[in-house]
Amino acid sequence: MTSWIHTCVARLLREARFRHIVAAAALACLGWAVPQSVVAQTDLELAEFYYNEGSYPQAKLYLEGIWKKNKTNAVYEMYYATLLALDDFETAEDVVKERLKRRHKNSRSTALVDLGSLYLHFDKREQALEAFMDALEELQPGRPAAVSLANAFIKLDELDMALATYERAEKLGTVGFDYELANLQGMRGDYEGMLKAYMALLSTKPNYLRTVQNSLNRNLRLTTTEDNRELVRLSLLRAIQTYPDNTVFPELLIWHFNQIQDFASSILHAKALDLRLQEQGVRLMELGNTAQSNGDLDTALECYRYVAAKGPDNPYFFTARNEVLQVRFEVLTAQVPADLDAMGTLAEEYASSLRDLGVRSETAMMVKDRAHLLAFYLQRAEEAITSLEALLQEEGLNERVAAACKLTLGDIYVFEGLIWDASLLFSQIVLDFKDDPLAHEAKFRNARVSYYGGDFNWAQSQLDALKASTSKLISNDAIDLSLLITDNFNLDTLTLPMEMYARADLLRMQRKFNDARLTLDSLTEAFPGHTLNDEVLMMSADMFLQQGQLDTAMVLYQEVVDLHFDDITGDDALWMLADLTHHRLGDLATAQSLYEKLLFDFPGSLHAVEARKRFRALRGDELE
Repeated sequence: MTSWIHTCVARLLREARFRHIVAAAALACLGWAVPQSVVAQTDLELAEFYYNEGSYPQAKLYLEGIWKKNKTNAVYEMYYATLLALDDFETAEDVVKERLKRRHKNSRSTALVDLGSLYLHFDKREQALEAFMDALEELQPGRPAAVSLANAFIKLDELDMALATYERAEKLGTVGFDYELANLQGMRGDYEGMLKAYMALLSTKPNYLRTVQNSLNRNLRLTTTEDNRELVRLSLLRAIQTYPDNTVFPELLIWHFNQIQDFASSILHAKALDLRLQEQGVRLMELGNTAQSNGDLDTALECYRYVAAKGPDNPYFFTARNEVLQVRFEVLTAQVPADLDAMGTLAEEYASSLRDLGVRSETAMMVKDRAHLLAFYLQRAEEAITSLEALLQEEGLNERVAAACKLTLGDIYVFEGLIWDASLLFSQIVLDFKDDPLAHEAKFRNARVSYYGGDFNWAQSQLDALKASTSKLISNDAIDLSLLITDNFNLDTLTLPMEMYARADLLRMQRKFNDARLTLDSLTEAFPGHTLNDEVLMMSADMFLQQGQLDTAMVLYQEVVDLHFDDITGDDALWMLADLTHHRLGDLATAQSLYEKLLFDFPGSLHAVEARKRFRALRGDELE
């Protein structure tokens, strides 16, 4: 069918040509001149038709005649490609050489590349190199000529010849090819040469910084290739010494360290730029935030302390002072077991800062975090409640900051057993912020209050609504609580076991570990073999861990893995065993096998991503 259509098209074109000829003859009979373009245009159309269809013998028949009269680039390229397709070396060589003779001296070099390309096509490497060398000799001064010739070589993947082109152009007096040379060296795999060219480029054109950053990431794979990291570092240090007044190089070095998450190495250069550019600490605040979000709390702390030391006249003083305390708060609250002495010291530092700075909207988060320490670790919940309630009476308090403080106050109410006061506070946030993440968090905490109070149906409905409205924002804790209720309450006609477990959970939250343990013991004695047994073991293990009894906790986690492997707590217990073996016991070989077991047995676990990362690191993948 397709060949028939092509035949018809060709016939129509021929008929069209015939009509043109008849018309031309009629005009001649009348004594009128016949435009030669009429016939020539029809031949070109036929040539293009056959060329586009891949019918090269037919295309050649027309192009031979057209080329004699029409030496345009379009005709040349079509004729040359047709000859190559037909492996007609002699004719192609004649065409290229004929065209070469007609070229102006400014374009002879690229025409010689065409000749070399022809020789390469027919495996005549030596003749091709001769043509390429002639092209270099014919190169004329000026940037356009050099770039055009180099690009012609690059198109043929003759990268060494492209490099020789720029070297030849520089000898002829044309300079400023740093950008082109850097890209070319990257193609050649000469990363040292690429970096040298980029340093030269940035020394005169610092606005290329973003372009250079993108190229380094793309070509050098800095996050995975250690040798390339060191190469970049040394190149930048040399550039800083060579161009001491140019700030673009320390800027790029800081970026480099941040890319490879070596935030500690960024500080010295960030401080130097901060002083030189009089940035008032903004660069250090950004570095501190980046380091903190990536878990480098020591570097974050150093950054914030540097800015805080600038004094209250600095625009970032309040933020930096708060962040110093926030980082220490984050470190201490993550420790298991808790260092109560250090927390007491931190609470006093919060109080000292609040005396210096005053209680205001800018220091509200200090009040909130101090209250958390007082209530949950230092047995001073009443003082914590008083401070937060007083803070919420302050005028001009930012609405979102106030909501965050209410969340903490609500948690402290729960800690003190005032669960319905907490529920009222959480409900206010839900009403005030609607679909905001703050409302989602408050809704979850309200569901947890109902769970503590034994109203499991209402708690489950709230969790279901929360998951339906914002699956991306729901926390892992909300998912866990929903699964806990689904697996252990909805299918059970008895409510007492779940009520006892929720009561123990509240006691654990209140850090009344002995009372919680007694409640769990009563549960297992009264309802042996209940589906809550694995959750009971997990809660007991968690409490022993918080009390510093590592060995006992690990025995209980192992019991969950051995006896309740198919329950929803199986992957959590295995993750805890792997993490404790890795970071507390330092048994890397066993930790690696545990991470691997989790990946194979629980591929859909919430811990799978981090487990895979740690497993690969222990196996040595990053080193390779």
